[in-house]
Amino acid sequence: MEQILTANVGKSLYWFGRYLERVESTLLEVVTAFDDIIDIDADAGKKLFGKFELEIEYESSKDFLNVALFGDHSSNINTLMEYARENAIICRADMNTAAFGTVIELSDFVKQGSTHFQVDCRFIDTILSLISEIWGELARKEKRNTSDYFIRLGKLVEKDDFHLRLEKNKEFSLVVMDEIDKMVKVLAPNAVFKPHDENDSYEVILDSINSKINKIIIE
Repeated sequence: MEQILTANVGKSLYWFGRYLERVESTLLEVVTAFDDIIDIDADAGKKLFGKFELEIEYESSKDFLNVALFGDHSSNINTLMEYARENAIICRADMNTAAFGTVIELSDFVKQGSTHFQVDCRFIDTILSLISEIWGELARKEKRNTSDYFIRLGKLVEKDDFHLRLEKNKEFSLVVMDEIDKMVKVLAPNAVFKPHDENDSYEVILDSINSKINKIIIE
């Protein structure tokens, strides 16, 4: 792990990982809510976005997809993907070339989708496929650089943050937390943190994650 990064590049790598994971996780939840709107609960989309502390309105399952993906709210995937792209550009010299190219392709596809494409499950599947391709390109190497650890850390933190905010299985969140700790030990080997268990609240676990990241990203 001889690669030397500036603080700005390290932060951008981390946030690139977070935003790309946020797009992926959001789309997976949107697809589940879309199916529930059709078969189980017409308000499933409102309940999902309520967990994001957002209020949305839609008239049908198809309208839900448009609002969920491109509505005027902070989980708009066009905005999230633009943030991922901006961070990728900042750290382009320290990112896998093929992965960077796919990021640009994905960003352009999402942007075009907001005005030109029909928003349906095939459109979402294409986005998810491109994201999987990016993760694969980033992982397809024998030796890990510092940049890889920062991207992986961002991905794991977002995965745990997302999972906890939806108040899903806490045991899974603790498993992800263990992986985060491994990344933290690589990037900040002298940092010491309190371990957590299932008795801790979602808020306590999120606060713990943020304190670990502050040690690396801010300090």
